[in-house]
Amino acid sequence: MSKPSLLVLYGSQTGTAQDAAQRIARQAQRRQLQVRVLPLDNYNVANLISESLVVFVCSTTGQGDPPDNMTGFWRFVLKKSLPVGSLRRLDCAILGLGDSSYPKFNYVAKKLHKRLLQLGACMLLPAGLADDQHDLGSDAVTDPWLTSFWEKVFALYPSLSDVTPLREDEPLPPMYTFHFLDDEEEKTDDRMRTPTEQTAPSQSHPFPARLVSNRRVTDMSHFQDVRHIEFDVTGSSIEFAAGDVVMMRPCNTPEDVQQFCQLLRLDPEAMFTLRATDNTAVQARLPQPCTVRHLVESYLDIAAVPRRSFFELLSTFATNEMEQQKLVEFSSAAGQDELHSYCNRPRRTALEVLADFPHTTAEIKVDYLLDLFPEIQPRSFSIASSLQAHPHRLQVLVAVVHYKTKMCKPRRGLCSTWLASLDPAQGEVYVPQWVKKGSLKFPKEKDTPVIMVGPGTGVAPFRAALQERMADGKNANVLFFGCRSEFKDFYFRSEWEAMMKAAHLTLFTAFSRDQEEKVYVQDQVRENAELLWDLIANRRACCYIAGNAKQMPTSVCDALKEVFQQEGGVSSEDASQMLAAMERTGQFQSETWS
Repeated sequence: MSKPSLLVLYGSQTGTAQDAAQRIARQAQRRQLQVRVLPLDNYNVANLISESLVVFVCSTTGQGDPPDNMTGFWRFVLKKSLPVGSLRRLDCAILGLGDSSYPKFNYVAKKLHKRLLQLGACMLLPAGLADDQHDLGSDAVTDPWLTSFWEKVFALYPSLSDVTPLREDEPLPPMYTFHFLDDEEEKTDDRMRTPTEQTAPSQSHPFPARLVSNRRVTDMSHFQDVRHIEFDVTGSSIEFAAGDVVMMRPCNTPEDVQQFCQLLRLDPEAMFTLRATDNTAVQARLPQPCTVRHLVESYLDIAAVPRRSFFELLSTFATNEMEQQKLVEFSSAAGQDELHSYCNRPRRTALEVLADFPHTTAEIKVDYLLDLFPEIQPRSFSIASSLQAHPHRLQVLVAVVHYKTKMCKPRRGLCSTWLASLDPAQGEVYVPQWVKKGSLKFPKEKDTPVIMVGPGTGVAPFRAALQERMADGKNANVLFFGCRSEFKDFYFRSEWEAMMKAAHLTLFTAFSRDQEEKVYVQDQVRENAELLWDLIANRRACCYIAGNAKQMPTSVCDALKEVFQQEGGVSSEDASQMLAAMERTGQFQSETWS
């Protein structure tokens, strides 16, 4: 049998599945296999019938949905009209990346596995279901799964055993080569640039929205800085409804950019063009030509905690024996505990790792920058305003991430810190953005009441919903809001009070730290069992939860089940089934984030 060519297709929302797909491709290259790696939506799915060996790597987003770069593929592959047995010539495997703190753990991988079997595909091994909650992260499942995968491939293609694999310390060719321009070439390239036509704002063509205001809404004595930020989207053709999200891609700090360029001895003002070393498309988001400063500031994710693949590639540059030994250990399956202690627990950034391994960093060749550092991923924020109430405006509520670890320097969230630093008083500031449909959908019928549970910044989508519903004359609205203190972090208090005065809102608050005994939103749900049962059982109210995925959503769901038991006189099992049925029909919806 001839040597196979491997196709690795990935659906990735935050870059984890893309990283895993590229890792599989590197292992294939070391085994001298021909390999292609593509996001699922960049692949013509009709060609699957003629593929022989495919690995699907797919993550599951919050509510059991496929990642954005998998939606077209997902729609196609789930079509009922596809002939049974159409993929009978395909040998394939599925690696799922999920998080067991979400109810629909690895839902996309499980459903894809079932669907491909229906279409006749041969599964080489059971789907790998990696869990981000594991102490060692997704590698705890991915490592043994990959070992099994290669055993199956070698059994299927015995001729592969005759090939001598490349050594682990041998660098593979880079994805791109950098061509630095001299002054003359820069002028020529400048003339060659053509303006692109305006399209609807999207990931590849975001709209530069002007920052109108950036206001701290927590008391200065409060431990957390939360911002209410407003953008002007006039002329953007951006439209959104309550429950939708806005996407923004942050920039690295000027200090980090400067330190990175110093460590790698790069001139920030140098201009280059990129050339792909194989038939991969050149990165769409980088202008051609591009400055080193733009590449580092807007593209390379140097402030993230690096993945294991970063250490694998870094170790191939090491010439210093001590540094090499450490990097090889961090790259190995046996060294994952050590890597976790060094990197993940203290949240050490890729830039800090480079500073810790100066000899190796000095050896890094510029052509490998895009192999070493993933692209900065966009962040999503629930839109906290309605176009009816604020035409041409888009507002968000952002908690600035800031915490301490054993590292000297406090850890900061890249996007929230960047947004908080933008000051419209210092001159006009523009933030590129685009809007995505959210998972929360609010009822169209005028008489359907809504019950919303949104502690902390989870209240953002409900502010948009309330503004929208009031504009439509929908006044049956109940909101449960929780925070630490009535005087420090009670977001939008005056707005809720005005809505209550106008009889458009019933508000229940839980201020957890204002009294001896802690009170949370789930306690207020139990307190108001009679009202909630009447709204749900007799008036078909829709229920919503938004906020942090840790304990709150489970606690609120438990409280709702207790309401059903107490007021509806049903058993514990029936109460669980009622909530599950409400979820299936969209009468109960949640949007949580970790």
